Amino acid sequence: MATAAIGNTVRVHYTGRLSDGTIFDTSVGREPLEFTIGEGRLIPGFEKAVIGMKTGEVKTVVLSPDEAYGPYLEELTADVDISQFPPHIKPEVGLHLQIKQDNGSFVDVMITRITGTTVTLDANHPLAGKELTFDIELLEIL
Repeated sequence: MATAAIGNTVRVHYTGRLSDGTIFDTSVGREPLEFTIGEGRLIPGFEKAVIGMKTGEVKTVVLSPDEAYGPYLEELTADVDISQFPPHIKPEVGLHLQIKQDNGSFVDVMITRITGTTVTLDANHPLAGKELTFDIELLEIL
């Protein structure tokens, strides 16, 4: 029986959980995830976990932040004055925004704190710095 290898396109079902058991994403109940191993479209630890799996195999892997979304970096946060927000945007904790950079590119940020007239913007991925557990079932090697 063939095993999944770099360059293979595969279909998997997965469930991702935080260390407290909270499910943050799952493909169960919808279309399976299809990807080509080695293209780098997924977090490195997930792709690495699928390598060597056989069709029908199920495994659970625990990924460190370095194998997932990286460490949480304090330097990716910034405090800005609430007066810098356009009048049509009401800052609220949890609000996701895109900020235009000087070079014309955009960065996704989330408001994580509002204190008086200061708003904290966080450009870290929401799962940065977290250990992630994935249940993975290899459905098919295409």
